[in-house]
Amino acid sequence: MAEKAAVLFRADWLSASAGGRLAGNPGAVVSAVEVDSRAVRPGALFAALPGERVDGHDFIVPALSAGAAVILASEEGWSLRSAVLEPALARTGAAAVLVSDPLKALQEAARAWRLQFPSLLRVGITGSSGKTTTKECLGRILSRKYRTAVNPGNLNSEIGLPQAMFLLRPEHEVGVFEMGINHAGEMDALVRVWEPSHALITNIGTAHIGILGSRRAIAQEKKKIFSRIAGAAFAWEDDEFLPFLAEGLPAGLRTFGPRTLAGLEGFRDAGLDGWILRYRGTEIAFPLPGTHNLLDALAAVAMANALGCGPEEIREGLEGATALFGRSEIFRGKVTVLRDCYNSNPDSAARALEFCDSLSWPGRRVYVLGSMLELGAESETEHRALGVRAGSSRAEALFFFGAETAESARAAREAGFAGPVVQTEDFDELARAAAELARDGDLWLLKASRGMELERLTDILRRG
Repeated sequence: MAEKAAVLFRADWLSASAGGRLAGNPGAVVSAVEVDSRAVRPGALFAALPGERVDGHDFIVPALSAGAAVILASEEGWSLRSAVLEPALARTGAAAVLVSDPLKALQEAARAWRLQFPSLLRVGITGSSGKTTTKECLGRILSRKYRTAVNPGNLNSEIGLPQAMFLLRPEHEVGVFEMGINHAGEMDALVRVWEPSHALITNIGTAHIGILGSRRAIAQEKKKIFSRIAGAAFAWEDDEFLPFLAEGLPAGLRTFGPRTLAGLEGFRDAGLDGWILRYRGTEIAFPLPGTHNLLDALAAVAMANALGCGPEEIREGLEGATALFGRSEIFRGKVTVLRDCYNSNPDSAARALEFCDSLSWPGRRVYVLGSMLELGAESETEHRALGVRAGSSRAEALFFFGAETAESARAAREAGFAGPVVQTEDFDELARAAAELARDGDLWLLKASRGMELERLTDILRRG
C-alpha cells in the first residue's frame, strides 16, 4: 500500500502567509509544492511562475486536471484567463491564492514554514563550484549525529530553495541547504528564506561572471550568506577574497583547507579511487577523486566539527559519499570515462585537466571539452585560455564541442598540440568521431556546461 502523503498546510494558511486573496475552497489541503505542472500530483500546490520562455499561468488548467489542490498565481495572470480558470477551479473544488508576485509569495510562504522550526540549526553553503558535493558530504556526516534535512538535487535557487523549505519537518534538528545565485540580489532573497545560522563559502570563482560582471561582484553577492549568522562562518584558506569575506563578521571567519583544518594529520592521493585522509587518528577512505573533491570534503569536515561531530561520524559520512550525476562520475571498462559535465567554468575546467594530467595512466588520455556558458564578454578570452591549457596537456587527442569552442581548438593548435583536434557544433558528428577514435585502455574526460548535454557521449564510448 502506498504511503499517505503528509499534510503540509491548508489554502487559508498559504493565503495568510503569502499575503494573497483566497478564492475557492479555504480548507483545501496541500501535501507537496511544485512549480512544474508536469510534476503535479493530487494534493499539490502549483505555483504558476512566469519564466523567460513559458508562463506558468498557461498550465494552471493541466495542473488542476492532475489534482492540484491549490494554485498560487498572480492577480493579473488569473484575471486574463478567468473565463477558463474560474469554472475549472469550481469543478475541482480546489483553491487559488492570488498575489501581485507569485515568486515573492512563494518565498514568503517558505519563510513562514521555516519559522515554525525555531530550534533548527540552519547551515547555508554557497560558492562558485563545489557547493553540491560539500552539501552532500556534510549532510551524510551530520546525519550520523542529528536528524538532518538536505535540499535535494539543485533546489538551491530563488525558486528551488523555497520549494525545498517544505521538506522540513518538526523532527529535524539540522538543515543543510545549498544556496546558488546567478544574478545580483538573489542571495538577499535566499537569506531571507533560509536565514543560515552557520554558513560556508566554498570558493569565489568565475561561474556566472557573464551575468554578475566580475569576480568582485560575485564575492559581494556570495558574502551576503554571512549577513544573519549567529554561528560559524567558513571560507577556503587560499581564497583571493578572504580578507573581504572576513570584513564585518563579529565572530570572525574560519578557514578550511589542508593547512588550516584542525585535526587533519595527512592525506594521500589515490587517483581515481579518491583520497586516504588521516583525521584525529582515524583513517578515512574518501572515494571522490581530484583536488576539488578533497577541498569539498575538508570544507564538510570543518563545518561538521564546528557542529559537534567526532572523527567516527566524519569517517562514516565521508566514506559513504557517492558521485552525483555529472560530477566526477567514473565509468570503468574497456574505455574509462570521467564524466564531469554538470557544470563547467574556467576554474573547474582547469582543475579537471590538471587532475587527468596528474594520473598515472597506462593508456591514452582523450579530453572532450564543451562550451563554458554564461561567461558573457569573457567568453572568447576564457575559451581561448582553455584551448591553450588543453593544448599543453598530456592528452593524445582533443575534442571541442560547441560554437564557443572554435577559439579553443584554434588556440590548442597554436599552442603546439600535435595530436588530433576535432571541433564541432554537431553532436552526431562528435559521436561518430569519438567512436572511431576510442580504443581499449583509454581514459576519456567529458567536461562541459550542463546545457551541452555532453553526458550523451558516455554510452557511445562504453559501447566501443
